[in-house]
Amino acid sequence: MHNLKALKAGEQMRILQNSGEPIYQQIAEQFRTDILAGRYKQGEYLPSIRGLARELKISVITTMKAYEQLEAEGLVTAAQGKGFYVNAQDSEMLREQHLRKVEDALTEAMAAAEIAGMSDRELMDTLKALMDIRKNE
Repeated sequence: MHNLKALKAGEQMRILQNSGEPIYQQIAEQFRTDILAGRYKQGEYLPSIRGLARELKISVITTMKAYEQLEAEGLVTAAQGKGFYVNAQDSEMLREQHLRKVEDALTEAMAAAEIAGMSDRELMDTLKALMDIRKNE
C-alpha cells in the first residue's frame, strides 16, 4: 500500500497493490469520493499527473487513466497545460451519485448476509442497530 502525502493537507491516498481493483480505479474512486464530499471545490485543481505518479510510484499512464475516467464522468475538466480542475457539481447529480454508492454497498451487504446465512430480519436488525449506534456517537 502506498500513501500520497501531497494530496491535500492532512489527507492520504491509499493504493492497494493486491486488492484486485486496478490502481487507476482506486485513484479515481478516492478522488470521486473527495469531490462528491466537497473536499475538492469547484475550480480547484487535482494534483499534477506527473506529481501524483511520482508520489505513488506508479506509471503516468495509470494516473492519466484515472483522471480521464473522472473527466468522462463529468467530475473534472482538462485545462491545456494546467491539469485537471473540478467542475461545478449539480446537487441532483451529487444525490444520485450518493444513492448509487448506498445501493452498491447495500447490495454487497445483502450478498455477504446471504453467504453468512442471515435472514432478512437479522440483516434489517443489524442495519437498525448500526444506525442507532451512529446516532448516539
